[in-house]
Amino acid sequence: MTTSPGGQPALARRLGTIDAVAIGLGSMLGAGAFAAFGPAAAVVGSGLGLLVALGVAAAVAYCNATSSAQLAAQYPTSGGTYFYGREQLGPWWGFLAGWGFVIGKTASCAAMALTFAAYVTPGAWERPVAAAAVVALAALNYRGITRTARVARVLVVLVLVALAAVVAGSLLGGEADAGRLLTGAGAGPYGVLQGAGLLFFAFAGYARIATLGEEVRDPRRTIPRAIQLALGATVVIYTAIGLALLSVLGATAIAASDAPLSAAVQAGSWAAAGPIVGIGAAAAALGALLALIAGVGRTTMAMARTGDLPPWLAAVHPRHQVPHHAEVALAVTVCLLVLTLDLRGAIGFSSFGVLVYYLVANLSALRQRAADRRFSRALQVVGAVGCVVLVATLPLSSVAAGVGVFAVGVAYRGWRLATASRVRR
Repeated sequence: MTTSPGGQPALARRLGTIDAVAIGLGSMLGAGAFAAFGPAAAVVGSGLGLLVALGVAAAVAYCNATSSAQLAAQYPTSGGTYFYGREQLGPWWGFLAGWGFVIGKTASCAAMALTFAAYVTPGAWERPVAAAAVVALAALNYRGITRTARVARVLVVLVLVALAAVVAGSLLGGEADAGRLLTGAGAGPYGVLQGAGLLFFAFAGYARIATLGEEVRDPRRTIPRAIQLALGATVVIYTAIGLALLSVLGATAIAASDAPLSAAVQAGSWAAAGPIVGIGAAAAALGALLALIAGVGRTTMAMARTGDLPPWLAAVHPRHQVPHHAEVALAVTVCLLVLTLDLRGAIGFSSFGVLVYYLVANLSALRQRAADRRFSRALQVVGAVGCVVLVATLPLSSVAAGVGVFAVGVAYRGWRLATASRVRR
């Protein structure tokens, strides 16, 4: 068995470009297509503003993606920005990125599990079904990354079929009206930026590709290609969905609906395609959950390797070569969350953590030497500024929750370092 940069057992390189793209697409389409348009429309208020917010989110995501791709090519190991921040900026920066990712995405795991259950089961059974989905996907991840990639491909195909039905049903169902793109009382530039911050949640899945850097074949070539392909495809798909939803419902109705994609299809003559949308939504939530478990597990392992989390979590299964302790701990935590809390409204909180994560990525990429650079420094500057602006314009409740979580993380690491210092003396 090979070893990681820290000397611990390394994971096996089994993923190709198509596998990595499928995992990235599964992460982004599940999080965004069925979850982010409603909250964003509520704060933006107008059709044109929603499209501008989508463009701003996509632009910031692209800048961040170039930073992640450039860093992953230099550091093809698990952990993503946690590892990059430690190497380029110092241990505290890496910890902030890793802590925000692990805590924020653990909440996202619970949110996706509950979203899946809401589409497939009556209300009284939602929580047990959500927990069962977590256990099943964690067990799949436990068996090896290639099985994760195979299932991700199947789920992505189901989601793409459903989204194609949404776009076709909306535009061909007889209710589409381009005039609705301009309806709604806009909330102004602040509302657009706030909407962009919420929509950024929908693009953040490409980070999963970077966190799997230790399991990708030919990582210096595969990871940058996979990140850009997955993000580019997602931008095109989201733009088509946004135009279709706005042309049928308008921004106000999107904001008022719990399931705007289903509402858009059922508004016209394609109402019979409604069940396809439900199947696609369930598949999208499962795809996002599958990729989240893989990404959070690898980042947890990376943090445990350096002592920022308990070393027990760094264990690698000798046969399946996965971080099995980290994945079991994550599955138990997420099951407890879905059985006790409703985190389907955690988009803003997750966006806060992810934006801090990418701020560290951009600052880390700015520090790279010329020999390791693939993209202009200007993209990293724009990405970093964009992250700060979008964080500042998130809903106050999201910012407060995010600050509180990071304060707990800082206190935890400070206590651990102080304890270690006393032991050494």
